Amino acid sequence: MSPWLGHDLSMSQPQVSKHLRVLSAVGLVACRAEGRRRVYRLDPGRLRPLQEWMAKYEQVMNDRLDRMDDYLRGLQHQGEQL
Repeated sequence: MSPWLGHDLSMSQPQVSKHLRVLSAVGLVACRAEGRRRVYRLDPGRLRPLQEWMAKYEQVMNDRLDRMDDYLRGLQHQGEQL
């Protein structure tokens, strides 16, 4: 077992394999055999629909975060004046 499988991902090798099989089944990753190992590669083009969907909300979220930043700066300014 690779040292990173159980450590960095907090998942066992069978759990990682199960997730990779699901991602492969929906076409998000491609797999190739290298001896007894399987090497997976992400297909970024398959994420494009998600990226396009998220882009619709990006400006809305940026506006909200900007307003929250202004509000928090105002609170900080008020606290400094006390």
